[in-house]
Amino acid sequence: MDLAWLEHSQYFAALAVGFFGGVHCLGMCGGLISALSFTQQAKMPKVKTHRLPILLAYNLGRVTSYALAGALAGALGASFLSLTGLQTAQHILAFFAALFMLALGLYLAGIWQGVAQLERFGSGFWRKLEPLSRRFIPIRTPWQAFPFGMIWGWLPCGLVYTILIWSLSAGSAWQGLLLMLAFGIGTLPNLLLMGVAANRLTQFSRQPAVRLGAGLMVCAFGLMMLWRLTLNF
Repeated sequence: MDLAWLEHSQYFAALAVGFFGGVHCLGMCGGLISALSFTQQAKMPKVKTHRLPILLAYNLGRVTSYALAGALAGALGASFLSLTGLQTAQHILAFFAALFMLALGLYLAGIWQGVAQLERFGSGFWRKLEPLSRRFIPIRTPWQAFPFGMIWGWLPCGLVYTILIWSLSAGSAWQGLLLMLAFGIGTLPNLLLMGVAANRLTQFSRQPAVRLGAGLMVCAFGLMMLWRLTLNF
């Protein structure tokens, strides 16, 4: 059974899912990004000079957390594969990842809210972690924004959890790290633009047609994964 297709295409797919799933990112993190931007505008007269480094540092911290979580998930999946010794185990993990990808697309499109249940699993951990981020508020420098972003990277999010489930089938800690890194990079355009044009992007992302289009695009990736798994089973 050839898994070369997965190795060569999964990173681009994760990048694209992060981009098209940005509609959800704007809903989850948009308020926070707006607050960072407007805080800088209020505290620093030269807004255009200081705002971008703050936003970049915050997002770098967030993506770093995604990559670390991906490495942990990839290592966990690899341990499962080595313990079971099943040749089809990676296909089974990838199959479930594809199903979650379909569920994520339906969630983004506003058709089915099942993925939202995933966010409850991390709520207890988040309640203990979130107070640590308050030590860096108000954020005045990139050195404060980076650790703040690392903490907020663990915010319970169905989109992130779905890609983490996918990372379980990556095959190693390194591949899991790269998968989540690709996903995190895919989310950057939406959230960086959010810092510049917060109100317009928020209104745009809330349009039903935009949510439907993004959700169907993610569903297409899930169907593609299932089709390729069927061909290689």
